[in-house]
Amino acid sequence: MSQSSETISALSQDPDASELVVLVDESGAAIGTADKATVHTRDTPLHRAFSCHVFSTDGRVLLTRRALGKLTWPGVWTNSFCGHPGPDETLDAAIHRRAERELGLTLGPVEPVLPHFRYRAVDASGIVENELCPVFRTTVTVDPLPAADEVAEWSWAHPAELRAAVEATPFAFSPWLALQLDEWAEFGA
Repeated sequence: MSQSSETISALSQDPDASELVVLVDESGAAIGTADKATVHTRDTPLHRAFSCHVFSTDGRVLLTRRALGKLTWPGVWTNSFCGHPGPDETLDAAIHRRAERELGLTLGPVEPVLPHFRYRAVDASGIVENELCPVFRTTVTVDPLPAADEVAEWSWAHPAELRAAVEATPFAFSPWLALQLDEWAEFGA
């Protein structure tokens, strides 16, 4: 097989292999793009992202444990799902795309809860997350069917139990989840 055939084959097997993220300046204005596979380093540029919390109709929130093969924070518990909008993609379209890809969920409406959330965090290996990352919520009536390369485990939790767990064992959770809970006073309301 030729090199180009191998590359094409690899890209067809991994839908995220050539995903571009939008780089932004301090004001949030787009200044370029970078390949997602190369942007998360020890010197990660500021870029667009999003987080979404999925709730059940009885008020529980979906937590996911990041797959062990993830580049950053492998194996930690986090919000329902995250992602990056593409260069010409709306946040709404990106959220729906990633919900299907990561969790096998078709979402209804999503609503912003922390539209100006931003964070920077460094994991144990030195990889930096540096994101303008608006936070959204949605409600579903079904359980997820997650992709194994994205999610190792999942669980529904009552918001008060999640807050208590993050306070008691912050190392077991993603830093962006802990920061979101700190800023989102009405979490679970």
